[in-house]
Parts: sequence; structure tokens; C-alpha cells
Amino acid sequence: MANSRTIRRLAWFGVPIVLLGILVAVWNWDSFIPIVQSRASAAIGRPVTIGHLHVRFHPFIQIVADDIVVANPPDWPNRDDPPLASVKTLTIQANPLSYLRGDGLVVPLIAIDTPRVYAAETRNGEANFRLKTPSSGGSGGGSSVKIGDLRINDGSVHAVFPKLKSDFNVQIDTQGEGNDAKLVAEAKGTYANQPITGKMVGGALLSLRDAKSPWPIDLKLANGPTKVTMQGTVEDPVAFKGADVRVRFAGPDMGLLEPLAGIPIPTTPPYQMTGKVNLEGFQTIRLDDFQGRIGNSDMAGTIAIQPGTKEENGKYKPEVTMDLRSNRVDLTDFAGFLGATPRDTKHATPEQRREIAKANASPKLLPDKPISVPRLRWADIHVKYYGAHIVGRSIPLDDVTVAADLVDGTIKVQPASFGVGKGRLVSNLDLVPVSDRNVHARADIRMQNVDVARLMQATHTFEGAGTISGVGAIDATGNSMTSLLGNGNGEIKMAMAGGNLSALLVDLTGLEFGNALLSALGMPQKTSVECFVSDLVLKRGVLDFRVMTLDTGEAITNVDGDVNLGTEAIDLSFKTDSKHFSIGSLPTRIHVGGTFKNPAIRPGAEVAARAGAAAGLGVLFAPLAILPTIQFGTSEAEDSRCETLLRQARQTAGGKALPQPKPQQGPSSER
Repeated sequence: MANSRTIRRLAWFGVPIVLLGILVAVWNWDSFIPIVQSRASAAIGRPVTIGHLHVRFHPFIQIVADDIVVANPPDWPNRDDPPLASVKTLTIQANPLSYLRGDGLVVPLIAIDTPRVYAAETRNGEANFRLKTPSSGGSGGGSSVKIGDLRINDGSVHAVFPKLKSDFNVQIDTQGEGNDAKLVAEAKGTYANQPITGKMVGGALLSLRDAKSPWPIDLKLANGPTKVTMQGTVEDPVAFKGADVRVRFAGPDMGLLEPLAGIPIPTTPPYQMTGKVNLEGFQTIRLDDFQGRIGNSDMAGTIAIQPGTKEENGKYKPEVTMDLRSNRVDLTDFAGFLGATPRDTKHATPEQRREIAKANASPKLLPDKPISVPRLRWADIHVKYYGAHIVGRSIPLDDVTVAADLVDGTIKVQPASFGVGKGRLVSNLDLVPVSDRNVHARADIRMQNVDVARLMQATHTFEGAGTISGVGAIDATGNSMTSLLGNGNGEIKMAMAGGNLSALLVDLTGLEFGNALLSALGMPQKTSVECFVSDLVLKRGVLDFRVMTLDTGEAITNVDGDVNLGTEAIDLSFKTDSKHFSIGSLPTRIHVGGTFKNPAIRPGAEVAARAGAAAGLGVLFAPLAILPTIQFGTSEAEDSRCETLLRQARQTAGGKALPQPKPQQGPSSER
């Protein structure tokens, strides 16, 4: 009786299971292909076809799909191109029991046999690999699916990007199984018009493993002269979290990193950088403990990249935040930020050598490299930088602080501040694109008690003391530094009350030959500054020296003329009048002409005539030779002119920016 009940129970449960097994074995699963193809095509926005479909139930649910093809977009212009992707055989194992228990979907195995990917862009920027996937609406997808083992056999990716001048292949395979499995990828071809080779060795994607055994990665990449290495581990590669990876970049020009980084980077001298990669999911990639050198400047700090902060025209725009510092900085290493080319010809790239040769052959000094407005829109960038010590024998700057933001193509620098002795030179800049070619620039500058001693130190010849204060502004539209200055309008006012300068500096402007010789011998070394004031006006690129007067204890020097910032032509006249009776002075104008690159200094017609007369008299009778050089001093009205100009400059500059006129003192003693 008991046996019959057992047989009946087996029949009730066993027979359906056997029948289900027979049904699974003989069922034509290809009948589900249209449903699967339709769902897959709708999910990724590309036509998907499947040759055959098989399902097995031992020990997990195992789905095998053969001859999978993901087509290019229907409107893809190159009909002869291979499809976006194809897979000879895709095998997926799933454990539904873990899902029913609430542990998420466990996928013990994904095996991909002979995958082929063709990733391409057209010259106008259309891409076949930008899939129209719906938003997930959450951030927890990485933990709901747990992938056990990923196996790839004979995989390859062919990438073609004409705009980047790139055409390369990547061969992908997994080697070994289980804990000993490795993912190996090797790249070869051309990227950014430079040869590229690379090899990455990583662990298999075993997210079911204990977090104490993180995923290893070892990458070596060479793109032309640029070298990149990356070594370390990632705790959760699927969720892109928990990195302990060191990265190193080195090359002759950081600008060559631009195609790899996807953000605008100016040209630089040779560099070497290292840092620790910290992954905060797919939202943020951080480079901590960042340090290295650019040319003669050291660099350290942190860099954070948010790859998908904004989406524009189907492309994601990254947001980059940098907090950088230098102990020693050579400003010439950063000439590329102004459109110039670093002058290190010894380590320069071929492109830099061509740019240097072009600059040397040009009659102009200011950089005329066009500003690429589209590049300004590649990324939003926020930079804070502090350079503790500026090096350079002829640069009168001590330190630098910069805070800059590039958002939607607009650059705001607030401020760029330079230390000059005990004072500072502070500037703010707005650069706004007005077309795909031109930008509108507005800048202001403030000189806050700029140290004259520090300025004179940079000449290696003259000395001085006191401070200069001033204000300035420029408003311009153009597409390079040259065109901005050549079209600009603005002004600059400077003033100094009190202090001293090398007498040699003043005497040379007046061609006081005898006194210049005494000054060179150290007798006397300095002359007091009663007042210095300048009022320069920039109109359509021409800088007009409306007023520039230097009033010292010995003489009054006036400068007039103009400088054309567009053509770089100089047309200035200097005239120094002694305040007291002196012998050996030629009180006339010195003309400074030529260009920024080739200036020319020559005395005016009066000094040439008087010097010739002195020479002629010297031949006839030596004592008479001093007659043409005798100067009887300036008038009281001329002595008070600088004080009046300084008061006027203070009124037009808002008062506080310039110093007060120096109180009236008794007459200066003669030397």
C-alpha cells in the first residue's frame, strides 16, 4: 500500500518534470528570436539580429545565442562598413534562485566567442556607437547584477575616428579560468596622427570574489612620444569603485595628451607626472597625490574629473576641477596658455620646433596663434593654482595665485595675482565667445604698491626704492592675443610719490655723459623720486602716451608718442631736462622706434647737431667744446607740473588707486 502511494507521488511530481525536460530538449527556441530581437533593438536603438537561440537548465539556466549582429544606424552614410558589433556565440548562465531569494541576479558566466566591434565616426562627428539607451533612473544597477566569470575568445575592436586622425585595432582575450584568469588587451595603430601601441593585463571580472582580492590592472601605453603607465588594483570594477592605482604620464609636450584626455591642454615643455587614481563610481575620477614637473617648474595637487556632467548634442561634456601648486615656477613653461610656444629647443617636439622657427622668422613678437573657440566648449574646467616662488633672472615677479573657470566656452579669471616685492599686480579677465572664431575680452589690472626695488633688481643694472600704484583696463574682440591687443580700447594709469632710482637710469635718458660715467663709478648711486605719473590711453590698438613724467631730485623726464599694438610699431620720444645748472648734458629728445622685436634707439636731430658742434669746437679749442652742452635748469612751473598731473590722475582713477602727491620740500641740492 505504501509503495503504491510512493509511486503515485513520483508520478504526480516526476512525470511533469520529465515532460518539461523533454519539452525543453526538443523545443525550438528559435521561435523566441523575433521577440528577443525586438526587445534588444528597442533597448539600444540599433537593429539586432540573432541566428539561433538555445536554452539549457543544468546546472543553471544557460542561454546560448549564435550569430548575433548589431547593425549600424539606419542612416549611416557608409553602407560598405562592417556592422557595429557581431558575436559568433554568446553564452550566459544565470541563477534564478538567488534572484528569488532577493540576493540580486547572479550571472556565474558570460562567454563571448569571436566578438567584433567596429567603432567609427564620420568627418562631421556622427558616430555609430552612440546608443539611444533609456535612462536607468537610479545608481544602484551595478550591485543588482553580479557577474562571476567573463570569458572572451578572439575578440577585436577596430576604431576609426577621422577627426582625431585615428585608426587602431585592439585585440582582446581572456586567459586561464577562475582566480587565475586574466583579461589581456593589446592595441596597435594610429591615434591623433601618432603611432599608438599599448597592452593591458587585468584580472577577470570576478565580482563574486571577496573584496580582499581586488581586480588587478597593469597598463602600458605609448602614443607617439607620450608614455602612460598604470598599475594597481580595483576592488569593484563593475561599479568602478575602490581603486588603488598609480598612474604616470611623461612626454615632451603635455598638449599631446589632449586627444587622450578629451579636454583642451596647451603646449608645454617636457613633463613628467604621477598620481594615485581614486574612483568614485562612474560619477567622479580623482587623481590624488598628483606631483611632477613641467619644464623647470614643479607641480602638485589634485585633479577631479566628472565624465558625464553635461550632455550636449548627444555628447557628454566632462567637468574638471584642479587644485594645483608649485614651489618653484618658471613662467616661460606656461607660455602655451597665452598662445606662444615654449622655447626649449633642446627637448622640443618636431611640431614645437616648427612653431619656434615660424616665430623666429616672423617680424612680430606677440603670439598670433588663433584661439580655438570650439575647443573651449569641450569641457568645463575649474582651476586654482598657487606658485610660491617665480624663478627667472629678468622677471620681477615673486609669486602667483590664479583662480580660473571655463564654463560653456567662457573663461573667467578672478584673479591672476602676482607678488612684486611687498606689492601685488592683480588682474581679472573675462573671455566670452561671440562666434566660432572670435572672443570678446574684458580685463582690468591693479598695481598695488608695486615694489620699485624689485623691478630694478630684474634689470641687473639699476637700483631703486619706493612703490608704484596704478589701474588699467582693456576691452577688445579678436581671435588671438595679437588681434585682441590690436583691436583693443582701454587705459592705464600709474603713479609713484617718493622713493629713489639709480641716477644712471635717469642720466642715460638725458644723455648726461659725464654724470652717467660718475654714476657708473658709484658717485652718486641714486637720485630721489619726487613724482612719477603716467596716463596711457589705448584706442583701436594704439597706445597713446598722453602723459608720462618722471620728476627726480636731479631732472624731469617726459615721454610722449605712441605704440601700435597691432603692428608692434614703436614711436616714442624721451626728453630729460636737468633741474640745475650742469655741464656735459645734451638736453634733447631720444627717439625709440622700430618694433617690439627690433627696437631702435637714436638721438633726435637737436642732440646730433649739438654733439657735432661740440666735436667741431673740440678740434679748434678744447674749452669751448662744453658750450653746446651747458644746461641752465628747469623753471619752477616745470617743477610743479608732476604734482598737478598726479592730482588729476588720482581724480580720474577713483582716488584710492594712486598715491598722494608728495608734500612740497625745499630745493634739492646739486650733486
